[in-house]
Amino acid sequence: MSSTVAPKAYRNFINGEWVEARGEKAYENRNPANTEELIGMFPVSGAEDVEAAVEAAKEAYKKWRLTPAPKRAEILFRAAELLVQRKEQYSKDMTREMGKVLAETRGDVQEAIDMTYYMAGEGRRLFGQTTPSELPNKFAMSVRQSIGVCGMITPWNFPMAIPSWKMMPALVSGNTVVLKPGEDTPLSSYNLVQALTEAGLPRGVVNLVNGDGPGAGAPLVKHRDVPVISFTGSCGTGREIAAACAPEFKHYSLEMGGKNIIIVMDDANLDLAVDGAIWGGFGTTGQRCTAASRVAVHRAVYKEFVERFVERARALRAGDGLDSAVDMGPLINEGQLKTVMNYVEIGKNEGARLAAGGNRLTEGKYAKGWFHEPTIFADCTPKMRIAQEEIFGPVVSVLPVSSLDEALEVANGVVYGLSASIYTRNVNRAFAAARDLYTGIVYVNAPTIGAETHLPFGGTKQTGNGHREAAIAAIDFFTEWKTIYIDYSDRLQRAQIDNA
Repeated sequence: MSSTVAPKAYRNFINGEWVEARGEKAYENRNPANTEELIGMFPVSGAEDVEAAVEAAKEAYKKWRLTPAPKRAEILFRAAELLVQRKEQYSKDMTREMGKVLAETRGDVQEAIDMTYYMAGEGRRLFGQTTPSELPNKFAMSVRQSIGVCGMITPWNFPMAIPSWKMMPALVSGNTVVLKPGEDTPLSSYNLVQALTEAGLPRGVVNLVNGDGPGAGAPLVKHRDVPVISFTGSCGTGREIAAACAPEFKHYSLEMGGKNIIIVMDDANLDLAVDGAIWGGFGTTGQRCTAASRVAVHRAVYKEFVERFVERARALRAGDGLDSAVDMGPLINEGQLKTVMNYVEIGKNEGARLAAGGNRLTEGKYAKGWFHEPTIFADCTPKMRIAQEEIFGPVVSVLPVSSLDEALEVANGVVYGLSASIYTRNVNRAFAAARDLYTGIVYVNAPTIGAETHLPFGGTKQTGNGHREAAIAAIDFFTEWKTIYIDYSDRLQRAQIDNA
């Protein structure tokens, strides 16, 4: 593939400087909507680069952990201000490298802004507890303490939002960071680190190492001077990370897959439900861990819902995300496109009814990108692979159900538990579903996407390992509790003995 513009060469960021990878190799970052557009060349990093980044973060930690939290927060606040100023530029950069439409990349950058402002506020709210002691003249309290160097491995689908979910709580808590971003979208992480640096972050507090999982991610996970690992990605890689962290008893947070469902009851507002299914299923081209890739519809409204859903899906316009007339961008790369195409064939072979789409788009403006039609399979059964496995593309399975109980059984009958939603006008059904859906997130009369930064984000079962991102839950992961007792009685007091 050729490019008429000389490619810009980007570098790693280690100890406050932009540096070449030790192996001096680089890889291409191309626009998935037009693979002839070369966005830039990024470093192929290895264990030596990770070693240098970890060493810088380890040294910087000595001072950063002692910097008062409100002062750390001031730097984050300034970074948020810079992100606000550069929102449009960074959004367009993200659309070019990730593919999703500009309205969505603006939302991605806005999430980073929101998270950075939010965590800046926590600089004066890293609250602990004070409590009466059971003994006289004794004071008892708990405080949060930082942990050390945090290794972060982030995906390509939210290339600024997800790094911010991890970096900002870690930083305000007094930790230092080595970030390994998704190799398909390194420019957005570059932009985020640039903003933090210009905001006044000290040398070595944040380090950016580009590259792939085996070359850069694995050495970061296994490094003995990295006690904390935060990962968002596939279940397969998550299992490998869990095994690698176990020998050193590292803290590790895994945010992985989802097979999320929208339940549409017979009393639902169908116009609203169809809107939600379109946005939930085809927003970000289905490339969200919270995408609504299943819709369970009550049989009383099933036929009408499917007809409306199909009509709306067929009207969606695919194309370059920078075009304001486009509703849905490309898949991120050829591999992901092939995965989607394979699942379409699986759905056909399983006997599901292909109601819309099903084909790669190749003609005209689509010829140079990784485009696929919005695809709907109707009349699915719960055990079909297309209704069980995460596809991560614009493919939605619609399943008929006869009751709320059956819908809940279908909803909970997968290995994931990230997000779920129900459309109903019945408050009793809504509360029952909110109680009985075994997921980390539940929506009522809204699709399965739309998380906010001040509430915990994460899921159950194979979606994660029990930790949560965003909000105070993120502070909990990136800090350790320390309980402190101060005895001012001037004599030996034996707890649980003297006061018996």
